[in-house]
Amino acid sequence: MTKRDGAERAEVLGRLVEVGRAHGAVTVLFHSALAARLGLNATEMRTLDHLRREGPLTAKDLAGLTGLAPASVTGLLDRLETKGFVRRVKHPTDKRRVVVELSEEEPAGPAGLLDDWAREVAEACAEFDTGELETVIRFLSVMDERQRAAAARLTTPPS
Repeated sequence: MTKRDGAERAEVLGRLVEVGRAHGAVTVLFHSALAARLGLNATEMRTLDHLRREGPLTAKDLAGLTGLAPASVTGLLDRLETKGFVRRVKHPTDKRRVVVELSEEEPAGPAGLLDDWAREVAEACAEFDTGELETVIRFLSVMDERQRAAAARLTTPPS
């Protein structure tokens, strides 16, 4: 790599960091606005997202995914159940256990609120060819793994 190539790469990496920071900030802003519209807090939104992506989960699973203490998960689930977003049902194979699933009739869920956003994402993706989109997917997947690991390090008490 030439000195010029190195300088160009450093400049591009600097821009990437800045764009990433701006993207993270606007993502938090978007999800906060969506949560507020639904009468939820950030942790409640994140819990519903886990349930949408992964299906029914135990309270213990949710504690691991959210980083909350078991007692806090109980309160969280109580709130979501009262608001009509989730329900507790018997575990399919172990009737002594309970799993949490999304309610069949989820009240004022985000689906309808996200129609415009989904359309805008599709329009933005039309500007890129399939190979470029594959590169973006690969990059975001790698960054998700790294950020998850960094979050785990931050939430693990020092030894």
